[in-house]
Amino acid sequence: MSDALAGRAKVERLGWRARLREDVEAARRRDPAARSTTELILAYPGIHAVWLHRMAHRLWTGGHPLAARLLSQWARARTGIEIHPGAVIGRRFFIDHGMGVVIGETSEVGDDVMLYHGVLLGGRSLDKGKRHPTIGDGVIIGAGACVLGPVVVGDHARVGANAVVVRDVPPGASVVGVPGEIRNAPAPTTSPVADLDAVDPAIWI
Repeated sequence: MSDALAGRAKVERLGWRARLREDVEAARRRDPAARSTTELILAYPGIHAVWLHRMAHRLWTGGHPLAARLLSQWARARTGIEIHPGAVIGRRFFIDHGMGVVIGETSEVGDDVMLYHGVLLGGRSLDKGKRHPTIGDGVIIGAGACVLGPVVVGDHARVGANAVVVRDVPPGASVVGVPGEIRNAPAPTTSPVADLDAVDPAIWI
């Protein structure tokens, strides 16, 4: 995976208008139901959650944890998506539908990642250190999937719907089942828009 912190630094160097445009374009590429830019901006909670998280994360890293948590909880009530303000999120992150998504404090999410509704990036311990997953670039995580603990999901991997991942996933692999089992998959791609049909579209949503 590319360094998530370096990815965040790239995001910080972008102007806010460029970031908004990038997010909207990422959503348009990934959702065939999207009809217009106006619809994406006004009616997509996955986009709203990402924008609000960026504001909360800035407060968190700027030494205002209470304000950050209050904003993140307001975002949760508004969108149905809970992202801890301490989580590190990369560029062009898209949450489709979104209801029930939870991303824990020490999660790191790379660029061009896509999550469906009900996804949990959660912990498996009460330790205060790194306890949530690291998600590589170009990863897709299907509806209802759980990725638990400080595992690493490699670049361009796929996690099937309702899978439970508790071990590292190699780049380009597909994981299905409970507990998650690795399937063969096409070689990792550098495309920011994954081809869901390349494995089995039935496992994603």
